[in-house]
Amino acid sequence: MVWSCFSCIGGHQNKSQKSMNESIDYPWEIYTLKELLQATNNFNKDNKIGEGGFGSVYWGRTSKGVDIAVKRLKAMTAKAEMEFAVEVEILARVRHENLLGLRGFYAGGEERLIVYDYMPNHSLLSHLHGQLADQCLLDWKRRVNIAIGAAEGLSYLHHEAQPHIIHRDIKASNVLLNSDFEAKVADFGFAKLIPDGVSHLTTRVKGTLGYLAPEYAMWGKVAESCDVYSFGILLLEIVSGRKPLEKLPNGTKRDIVQWATPYAQTEDFDQIADPRLNQNFDVHDLKSIVTIALRCTDGNAESRPSMKQVVAWLKDGLSTKKEMPHLKNNETPHVDQDEENYEKNHTDREELGKQQFDDGGIWR
Repeated sequence: MVWSCFSCIGGHQNKSQKSMNESIDYPWEIYTLKELLQATNNFNKDNKIGEGGFGSVYWGRTSKGVDIAVKRLKAMTAKAEMEFAVEVEILARVRHENLLGLRGFYAGGEERLIVYDYMPNHSLLSHLHGQLADQCLLDWKRRVNIAIGAAEGLSYLHHEAQPHIIHRDIKASNVLLNSDFEAKVADFGFAKLIPDGVSHLTTRVKGTLGYLAPEYAMWGKVAESCDVYSFGILLLEIVSGRKPLEKLPNGTKRDIVQWATPYAQTEDFDQIADPRLNQNFDVHDLKSIVTIALRCTDGNAESRPSMKQVVAWLKDGLSTKKEMPHLKNNETPHVDQDEENYEKNHTDREELGKQQFDDGGIWR
């Protein structure tokens, strides 16, 4: 594990150690604290682009003129340090155009810093619900490309990375957008490595209400199908511009699947599209994406498609106008998330708000 060598490659290196490390072909750079202080203007508040329970994210520019984002842990708790170690290890293992790139890290003394590629168009959440929502920068083509890109990144984690990786926190705030509005799946602090031959794990529940698969929320049973469920929620969020959970006037909560399913069953797909699109969308593509989303959020985990299948459906169905698989017996493929029972089973409630910045994302 990467963490096991932090003590020898962290901030307290002598020149010979640093020279030795630089001669090894690491997929990331080991920064000095001085470099990151200079890049972020001593973590100046004007450089802060996000803040959450774990700490803050700062924009910076290196001496070579490269824009970076630096995640700085707020406190050195055992939990925070473990998430730091997990994220660095996961990102050091993977390389894909739709995953947020790890540039490097610093680990020394009481500082734990992770350095990423900077994403100038911030998070998907900021465009759907945050400070950029009113600018309507996400037209239909961009939304479709973001959906496909995020699906391909997730498919890589499930089917190509070795060992396979379950993200466990797929949501709009963890999909970042580069200068061309291409999707980059981010934030691997909750990720799980799945050894070959293991179908699922039972673990402590972490994540965000509204995105959690029912079997995971209730019993902590986690598998690739949990990420598929979360991605289905994300698809509906992308095309509709609605939040995963909404509070109704009577005080009850309704999730986005419950809202969208009646429209899908009556083929009234126009009612699902984000009004900000002003009817500028492809009706066939909208129908296909919604149908895929409802298959992904099937209440039976075994009935959900794999992410490899989702990518094929998205790319093939949207480009060739093929019909997507129909919903089974025109029934709602969904099991409600019981928030009360979820919270009873969730022993660490603060995890639900993990890394929720002022716009809810890894950074704005």
